[in-house]
Formats: sequence, C-alpha cells, structure tokens
Amino acid sequence: MEAAKLEHQNSNKKYTISGTDIEEVKRLNSQSGLSYNEVKRLLARKFMNKYSE
Repeated sequence: MEAAKLEHQNSNKKYTISGTDIEEVKRLNSQSGLSYNEVKRLLARKFMNKYSE
C-alpha cells in the first residue's frame, strides 16, 4: 500500500489516507477559475504590453 493513496475495496476510486477522493478534487479543480500563477502571468503580460508601447 502506498503511503499517500489508499485503494477503496469496493470501487476503483483512489483516496488519500485522510479519505479525500483524488479524482473528485481533480474534477473540481478543473472547473475552478484561474490559478494564482495563471493570474500572475496574465497581469504581467498586460503590464508589459501597456508599458512597452
């Protein structure tokens, strides 16, 4: 058994030791907005475009 993941006996779902459904977290993350780093890149591009003209 891997330390970070625990295979549920009745399904193919993967859970962390604390019981978090890994696939559900990935699904919810994909539906959320921009990540912190994506926002930083977007703002940096807008800033550079504004001041490079």
